[in-house]
Amino acid sequence: MGRTVLSHPPQAAPATPAPARFAARTARIPASAGVGFKHTHLDAILADRDPVGFLEVHAENYMGDGGFPHRALERVRQDFPLSLHGVCMSIGGPQPLSADHLSRFKSLVDRYEPALISEHLAWSTHDEVFMNDLLPLPYTEATLDHVCEHIDHMQDVIGRQMLLENPSTYVVFENSTMSETDFIREIVCRTGCGLLLDVNNVFVSATNHGYSPMSYLMDYPMEHVGEIHLAGHSVQEDDEGEPLLIDSHDAPVADAVWDLYAIVVKQAGPIPTLIEWDSDLPDWPVLRSEAAAADRILDEAAHSFMMGKSHGRTGHAVGS
Repeated sequence: MGRTVLSHPPQAAPATPAPARFAARTARIPASAGVGFKHTHLDAILADRDPVGFLEVHAENYMGDGGFPHRALERVRQDFPLSLHGVCMSIGGPQPLSADHLSRFKSLVDRYEPALISEHLAWSTHDEVFMNDLLPLPYTEATLDHVCEHIDHMQDVIGRQMLLENPSTYVVFENSTMSETDFIREIVCRTGCGLLLDVNNVFVSATNHGYSPMSYLMDYPMEHVGEIHLAGHSVQEDDEGEPLLIDSHDAPVADAVWDLYAIVVKQAGPIPTLIEWDSDLPDWPVLRSEAAAADRILDEAAHSFMMGKSHGRTGHAVGS
């Protein structure tokens, strides 16, 4: 099942590819499970004797100068590594990045020194209009040029490597000339950015467009992944009665997404993993249990991964 649109956002002029210049800081976040920080959970987080591995916040929620949001974030930052996740940079838009927005983002990086920094492969602004959504891109050479230009600009300004998140999509473009995985791989090659693999987004997009999520993951440049996202989705129907999944972040992680996640970390090794739950928030024990489930899978993956390395070394020694 493919959903297509014929129009596409205006294209920017091609930009000269830039080399990689920034190192990741993933070592500062353990390969364990974290959660998105919500103020309603502040007291429970601080009282939890078995804390999560890290916390993630949306940058745009902290672009004011002070007040309770910053006081709360300053408090948890004392005890937890932080992942800073942008949602409004419009990396995929044809226009230059907003200088004001990028300056505010850099201020947060300087203030909180997050271990991980990420943004979306999407666009959300055109001219002076903000769409309040993460909109898809045509995967063409022209789009690739301006996405890479924007990532280079962002990394230059913040002085750090960013991770780029794969999108959840509900339409595809007829004028795309490459696959999403090839498009992402080329971005990494040109800019030196890392990747944030959202496994739920893979499952949502694969279901909506009728392809195999495993085929997507097998072609994904996993060696560049610095963080994984897991989230719940909602199930609807399109006009043809076919399943239409929405990346809603308002429910537990689906069994099929857990299964894909387990395969990923067993093959790639343990990677810092975030449980996203942004609306219809549950009580802290429910969210904490989702993180605990991810930790169990990470522990099993660590054992399998290390055993595999050990067997590989043993086999080499015997044959030498």
